[in-house]
Amino acid sequence: MNTEENNTQNRPLEEIFAELDDILSKMQDPEVTLEDSFALYETGMKDIKQCNNLLDQIEKKMLLLSKDGELTAFDGEE
Repeated sequence: MNTEENNTQNRPLEEIFAELDDILSKMQDPEVTLEDSFALYETGMKDIKQCNNLLDQIEKKMLLLSKDGELTAFDGEE
């Protein structure tokens, strides 16, 4: 993994969402070329994959407070 890939993987979700919003705005611009649209699409798909990975990590770290007051690991089946 190169340094650029490592830096993009450490971005917070909010930053990635902002970039996705920017990409969407650019893709809706009729002056954007087809090649640029494909490049934006590729970047957006990488960002979405990163968001999914980050959300999976967050989900694994979540804790639930059980009825008896004990903290239990989130298993996603409630």
